[in-house]
Amino acid sequence: MKSKSLDFRQVEWWIVTTATLIAFLFILFGYRPSFYNDNDQTIFRFVSRIVILATLYAGFHLIHMILIPKFIRENEKWPSIIWIFLTGLVAFGISALFGYQGGLIKNPFPTFFLGIIVLYACYQIGANLLNQALTPPRVRDFQVYNYARLILSYLFSLFFLIQLDPIASPGPSIIFGVFLPGIFISSLYNYFLVYGKRKKGKIAQARLFNWGLVALILLVFLIISVEENQEEIFFVGGLGVAAFIQLIFFPLTSLIFRKLEAYMGQITELTYQVDQGQANMEFLRSQINPHFLFNALNTLYASALMEKAEKTSDGIQKLGDMMRFMLHENQMPKIPISREIDYLRNYIDLQLLRFGNQANLDLDFQINDIECKGEIAPMLIIPFVENAFKHGISTKEKSWIRLNLRCISGSLHLDLVNSVHPVKSKENSRESSGIGLDNLKKRLNLVYPNRHQLNIVSNDSDFFVHFSVHL
Repeated sequence: MKSKSLDFRQVEWWIVTTATLIAFLFILFGYRPSFYNDNDQTIFRFVSRIVILATLYAGFHLIHMILIPKFIRENEKWPSIIWIFLTGLVAFGISALFGYQGGLIKNPFPTFFLGIIVLYACYQIGANLLNQALTPPRVRDFQVYNYARLILSYLFSLFFLIQLDPIASPGPSIIFGVFLPGIFISSLYNYFLVYGKRKKGKIAQARLFNWGLVALILLVFLIISVEENQEEIFFVGGLGVAAFIQLIFFPLTSLIFRKLEAYMGQITELTYQVDQGQANMEFLRSQINPHFLFNALNTLYASALMEKAEKTSDGIQKLGDMMRFMLHENQMPKIPISREIDYLRNYIDLQLLRFGNQANLDLDFQINDIECKGEIAPMLIIPFVENAFKHGISTKEKSWIRLNLRCISGSLHLDLVNSVHPVKSKENSRESSGIGLDNLKKRLNLVYPNRHQLNIVSNDSDFFVHFSVHL
């Protein structure tokens, strides 16, 4: 309801179709003649009601669902205008002919048809005004517009049925204007004040609203029965309505609410699992970077040529630990925070093999993990550090990376600042961007909603990150 506008052409079609179906049922069961006993005029009047209703509905469908979209879509407007006019003229002729000949109207001019035309024109104008006033960028989202347009669509259908009173009797408009809103309001009353209170454990309040509604209904019917001096209004109407609400309506709607919430909960859980799995898979792909692995192996190979095997074997061990972490522990929902910090240290040590001897590089890594207890979702810290090494180091200009990681009162805090250098090639730009920080923000919103803080500030020379998460 917030992110986009509803497809109101379809919504309007369904609402008008429902209203037309109600009117058709009232005609069918309220005016159906006995073909053996009734005269021809009675039968023709019944047929006239059906023909007029079918004509009005067919005209609405043709104009609303076909001709108006064609008018909006095509540059040449006149053919659509002519077809709309012809459709209205044919519908007017059929309504006038069958209405007058069937004895439904007193003169050949069907005033109900004119009322429907004016009503439809007013609806189109109102819908256009709502679209101009209540849609982005004038308002923040589509929620108010969607609700207002739904109410307008309902009112159009209600007044459409009122215009059909000479054809289908007042019954459909009463159903649409009283019975359906009553069901809707009663459902909301149950959901928020009875079922909702009971679900939250507020049993006393739920009983108060439940029996308070029953008392109000009985009081209203009692007053009516006293004024009309008819006791059966209270005993049949009041007790009947109260019994229907207590024994049928509230239990049935409560069951529907439970089923719907269970269904929506399953959808939410499945969506969360799919999003998290997709995010983890994308993150894994972004981390197993062949470019980084080849650089690391080349560095280890160069070290092996210049030194004895001690430094090289240490680097190979760190690289092996990192790969095992990425292939196994990275797939788990939570891991000990000590393992995440071990991976961070191995990553930094391998990067230092590449850049540690650069004279223009200032590196400062402070990792205080004494108070770091508990578990954390894997690969939440590395993206910041990887981003710092990718964007913060230049072989020709002065560069720096300063990291401070600590745990305070059950929360992990990371402050990281690095220098910024312009990317020299589009290929390096695509490679360095990867999924990176955007993917990390998505994972944080999924795994730690309202339990993390991420502030990123950048300028021409520095890129600063403050990240904290409640473990």
